[in-house]
Parts: sequence; structure tokens; C-alpha cells
Amino acid sequence: MGLKLSGKGQQSHRMVIFVALLVLMTLLILYGSNNSNDTTYAPFHVATSHLKTTDLKKWAGKDGYVPVYGNKNMSLRCHNCALVTSSSHVLGSQAGEEIDHTECVIRMNDAPTLGYETDVGNRTSLRVVAHSSVFRVVRRPNEFLRHTDSNPMIIFWGPPNKIGKDAKGTLYRLIQRVSMTYSNVSCFSVTPGKMRRFDSLFHRETGRDRQKSHSWLSTGWFTMVIAIEICDNIKVYGMVPPSHCGKKPVTKKMPYHYYKPRGPDECVTYIQNESGRRGNHHRFITEKQVFSRWAKQYNITFTHPNW
Repeated sequence: MGLKLSGKGQQSHRMVIFVALLVLMTLLILYGSNNSNDTTYAPFHVATSHLKTTDLKKWAGKDGYVPVYGNKNMSLRCHNCALVTSSSHVLGSQAGEEIDHTECVIRMNDAPTLGYETDVGNRTSLRVVAHSSVFRVVRRPNEFLRHTDSNPMIIFWGPPNKIGKDAKGTLYRLIQRVSMTYSNVSCFSVTPGKMRRFDSLFHRETGRDRQKSHSWLSTGWFTMVIAIEICDNIKVYGMVPPSHCGKKPVTKKMPYHYYKPRGPDECVTYIQNESGRRGNHHRFITEKQVFSRWAKQYNITFTHPNW
């Protein structure tokens, strides 16, 4: 004959089961996190003790860039460079004249100068463009190729099947058309081998495998490395330090792009990308931690804001 539990006994029995289930779930979560394969990013913290340093001056090579049209060489070399970011921190800087007086001026993607000359200047020596920005750049070529140096360069980066020499898709045809139409502009694409080296560099400098950690390299990553390859001294305009978005009190909201005042907030974008686990994300804060280590090694200074 079974025993019938009292009301208090039943309540106690249910509590024991609940606690047991809670403990089991906690253990499963801890086990899962301990066995995760590099998919979680801890914002603002990158271990550096085990990392290997790369001499980017030796790492550089002309063979990593192929002309989209003709037989041009990626021969740009500069003593002093201004690397102008797309951050809204450049607004109000009044740095335009200083930028235009720099030997070489480097810009990214579809960041315009028209209407923003006081803060970002007019000249462009080199523009680094991601495959995702090709349409926006070639749609208004006169805007992006105005006030360039006499022989400006554009380097396009992205998946080889989209912008590579053997690619036959729409993007490559657009790039080729621009290169043929504007004969004074030297257009190059990053080779598949060089793309793999960019991935390997990210792994060496962060300790994280790009693909396993679901990371997308940013145009800023490519631009900084290319600038180090071609420049003896680099002055970066508008890039915030890696700790900027973790400051207390919370930093005031700033648009992610200076030319999109109603666009997403910069710090919200950085933090969401840095801590994203599902899908692929840019690791902006991690990249800036690497840039801060490179600063002394490669004569890089940061302004607006100063690091």
C-alpha cells in the first residue's frame, strides 16, 4: 500500500525536483560554454601573451594585388599618409586642410568628400573598397574620383568569386568598366592568396581563427594593413581607441558614419558586433586592440580623438 504525501510533503518534493533540474541545466550550460570552439567574444579583452608578432613590412608584397585592367603595378609608396576613417568623430575636426597637405590620403569605401571638405579634405590618393560597397562607389564615379591625385588608386577586396580576376559576375564587370573608363585610375583586386594571408594575420594577432569565431574582417582592417605596407608614417583621423565604448558614464551617441547622421550609433554597432555569437560579425574592438599594439611599431598616430 503506497504512502500518501501531505500538502507540505508534496510541496517539498516538487521543490527538490525543481532544484535538481536547475542544477542540471546549469551544469549543461557550463559544459557547453567550456567546449565552445572560439565562438564567444569577450569585449575589450584580448590575451596577448601567446601571440606571435608579424613584420608587416616584410609581409607586404606587390604580388598580392592584380590590376583589374591593363598591366599596372601597385607601386604606391609614401613617407607620410593620412588615413581618413568614416567615423562621425571627424566632424568638427577642421582637419581638412591638414589632410590635403599630407603626401598621400587614404579613404575607405564610399566615404564622400563633397560637402565635408572642412573636416575630411578633398584629395584622395588611395581608396580601399569592400565588395559590399562596389555598387555605391561605381554608381557615382565622378563624385568619388573628383579631386583625386593625378594617378589615384583603388583596391577592391572581397571573396575571389565576386571580385577576383577570374570572376565573371556583375561586380567584377562593374569594376572593370570603371577601370577602363577612367584610365588615370589604377584599379586592383586582392588576390585569393593575399585574402588568405589577411585571415592568417588576424589569427596570429588575435589568437582567434576568423572562420571558427564567425568573424568578418572590416574594411578598416584591410586599410590599416595596406597603409602600413605603403607608408612610413600614418596619421589616422576619427578612429576611437578600443576602450572608448566601455567608458563610464556611457559615451554620447555618435553616428557610425559621418555622412549618415541618422544611421546607427557607433558604440552600439561596435558592441553588438564584438559580442555577437550567431552569424558573422565585424570585431571592431578587437581590431582596434591590434592597431594599438601596431602603433609604436609602425609609426601610427591617432587624432580626433587622440589616443
